[in-house]
Amino acid sequence: MNFIIWLIIFCEVAFWVVILLGLVTRYILKQKTLGLIFLALTPVIDLLLLITTAVDLMNGATAETPHAIAAVYISVSLVFGKSMINWTDDRFRYYVMKQGSKPYKPVGLAYSKNYGKNWLKHLLSYVIGTGILHFIIYLINNKSRTEAMNGVIHVWTIVIIVDLIICISYFIWPPKNKTHHN
Repeated sequence: MNFIIWLIIFCEVAFWVVILLGLVTRYILKQKTLGLIFLALTPVIDLLLLITTAVDLMNGATAETPHAIAAVYISVSLVFGKSMINWTDDRFRYYVMKQGSKPYKPVGLAYSKNYGKNWLKHLLSYVIGTGILHFIIYLINNKSRTEAMNGVIHVWTIVIIVDLIICISYFIWPPKNKTHHN
């Protein structure tokens, strides 16, 4: 398997490992500063992936789908990283530490608004990610070496449009609370 594929897998696993280490250190070991240091490592992981991917491409590698997925991963991590950490933190505190209130799960119009907010984040990550991909295409300036980048841009464009349609549908038909009262 390609080195970049392994690096992406490593970075995704490392992202969740440092979050888990941060939460365990913060709540179970009661070391808030050390826990914060672990949580602060998440952007370092993204930087490692970005630098390694850039060096690989600048050294003449043909851009493959994993190179493009690295840009997607980085942009999604940048935009959603803090909210993913907060989501995990809330659930760790409630389900593992048995502290605080049950994490809020919106329904109806609140769910639709939350989905809309997340769609806007998806749009921002799309702009950042496709911007990175277009920049790489520009730097390499060789269509045969960057074909996979364009392929990922096209697929992601379809995904963001489908996600927008889903988002709009939630405003037309907001999800109802699944609990039934007899």
